[in-house]
Amino acid sequence: MRERLAIFPGSFDPLTNGHVDIVRRGLALFDKVQVALAINESKRPIFAFDERRALIDEMFAGEDRVSVGGLDGLLVEYARQAGAVAILRGLRGPSDFDYELKMVHMNHHLAPGIETVFLASRTEQSFVSSSLVKEVARLGGDVSSHLPPHIHTALVAKLQG
Repeated sequence: MRERLAIFPGSFDPLTNGHVDIVRRGLALFDKVQVALAINESKRPIFAFDERRALIDEMFAGEDRVSVGGLDGLLVEYARQAGAVAILRGLRGPSDFDYELKMVHMNHHLAPGIETVFLASRTEQSFVSSSLVKEVARLGGDVSSHLPPHIHTALVAKLQG
């Protein structure tokens, strides 16, 4: 029987506890989850691609069912080439759903055999986004409860450097 692989795409700049929760819950549904790390440098990420990859690798060290790949191009093509059966997405609220539903329809048009699976964020993480975490951290706010400890340390160091 073929392994069921889900692709979890995003910029993960930085990876938050909400992202980690989606990956872990995805492992309950799929044999493997691949974090597809966007290589979109036009978004001017705070962490370079290699730094984000290293932080994600460290987060899931010892979990052989999680891998990290670089996504540069069409998500459904990436998923098809990886042999994925699904795209895994987290939803924080209605505005996420509005955007994601359009993507689902286009992705289904392009690759009908690849499903999209939505997982609702946990209540305590429903308002957290990487952008918000970065903005609050830049202004000196405490975001430690929203990030894995090693990522929080890296973010503080990056902002101070």
